[in-house]
Amino acid sequence: MGDREANLRAAIRALPDAGVEVGKISSLYETEPVDYLNQPWFLNCAVEGETKLGALELLHALREIEARMGSKKEFSKGPRLLDIDILLYGDETIATAELQVPHPRMLDRRFVLAPLAEIAPELRHPSWNGPVQQLQRTTSDRSQIKKF
Repeated sequence: MGDREANLRAAIRALPDAGVEVGKISSLYETEPVDYLNQPWFLNCAVEGETKLGALELLHALREIEARMGSKKEFSKGPRLLDIDILLYGDETIATAELQVPHPRMLDRRFVLAPLAEIAPELRHPSWNGPVQQLQRTTSDRSQIKKF
């Protein structure tokens, strides 16, 4: 919500102060909502980062960025100012009540796969059947997505 591009760029600029060294950044993609459809289109991107933080520490640091920027989720899948997710944390698989990595629905979401494939087309996780570029081509998600 709000100035979507400015929100994304401000969040990316906040990453180094949160302990994340930013690497590649994908293009911005405008994407239609999925699940809860009665809301404006989203703006998404993927960011590669390196950190010395543990996965849960990283999650808390990212939530702090969201909170500082004023993002609130009124309800699951609803409109919000900003939503930062951890898609992957190296080759780790994490399954706790607070954090699931790889992100549990990422392979079913074109709005995740397209920007990720742009910056890391050959990326593989041990739990996947192929590289992200191939997974993007074969996903069953047909939601609309376009470069912003």
